[in-house]
Amino acid sequence: MKASAFVYPWDVNGDPGAPARIAELGVEQVTLAAAYHSTRALTPRHPRHRIVTAEYAAVLYPPGDRWSGRGLRPYRAGRWAPGNAYGEAAEALAGAGLQVHTWVVLAHNSRLGAEHPDTSVVNAYGDRYPWAPCVAQPATRAYLVDLAAEAAVRPGARGTELESLGWYGLQHLHAHDKTAGVGLGDAGQYLMSLCFCPSCRTGYGARGLDADTLAAAVREALEPLWRGTAGDEGWPTVGKLLGEDTAAATRAWRDTAARTLQEEAVAAVRAAAPDGFRILLHADPVSYHCGANVGVDPAHILSVADGVVVPCTGGTALLAPFAEQAREGTVLAANLTVVAGMGGSPGTLAADAARARAAGATELRLYHAGLASDGDLAAVRAALSAR
Repeated sequence: MKASAFVYPWDVNGDPGAPARIAELGVEQVTLAAAYHSTRALTPRHPRHRIVTAEYAAVLYPPGDRWSGRGLRPYRAGRWAPGNAYGEAAEALAGAGLQVHTWVVLAHNSRLGAEHPDTSVVNAYGDRYPWAPCVAQPATRAYLVDLAAEAAVRPGARGTELESLGWYGLQHLHAHDKTAGVGLGDAGQYLMSLCFCPSCRTGYGARGLDADTLAAAVREALEPLWRGTAGDEGWPTVGKLLGEDTAAATRAWRDTAARTLQEEAVAAVRAAAPDGFRILLHADPVSYHCGANVGVDPAHILSVADGVVVPCTGGTALLAPFAEQAREGTVLAANLTVVAGMGGSPGTLAADAARARAAGATELRLYHAGLASDGDLAAVRAALSAR
């Protein structure tokens, strides 16, 4: 199977040995960040630094003229990725014989939420999630669609992987996060991720729900979860706590908002891209799930995009619903963490890849070539050389 390693521009720029080192892993491709959220990252082999702090979500190239005069527009990166950091890294990686695809993070942007709070998801208690733009709002959708097209189709890129193209919710790795004290489970995560901004309140109304009554019902449904007296069976628990009809109406609104955004964004990327440009989404086959791997309907998303990138570090169960809907040429990329310090298992990569292939995967994604230790990379080289 073809393998691609995730990489940040700052892993490459300023390190002349990085492109060859990545190519020598045995990967044919790199998935290089072009638009990325705030992070603090190790660079364990870089000759100039060991820690990179990306202070806010930004594009890692100079944004184009399409943003002139617009209230919502991407932020340029600061000193962690100056100038055309993406372009510099892409050129160096291509020079090492690697095919370059863009990695684009979309509906995950804390600075956008801080500076434009009305764009954020608002939960049933009135709390805003500044990291989570509401994907039902027209202005936010227009921003995300244009960002997808611009950041995905960079010079020389052969394809893109779109992350967080859908609902983001409560779950979020935030600075000094202190939200794990109560295990809300899938049901609680869904209820805490329902948005009550003006656009969503109108959307619920179109589904026959009064937004104020719904917010009160969501708060009441959450009470047994806060107390730890309700089990968690995922969606059946949501239906039991909120009422089957009400739960179904909220999900219909959210699914429609996410599906139409995905259709619009993929269409915009295709319109901007050359022939043969591949478009993949980081995805979860359970449509009510939120996060970087957005919840999707497998049949629908595989009719829109060329394929999906599916988290498989904990096993391959999420691949099966996509494999059932795959057609000739569909890309099903199994995403495996190969950084031992982040819960990955580079030593079992060969076996994990074999299991992913048996479950329907056509390609591998390796997270992450820049963050991995020398020992992790040695294990990756050994596993890929045995293919």
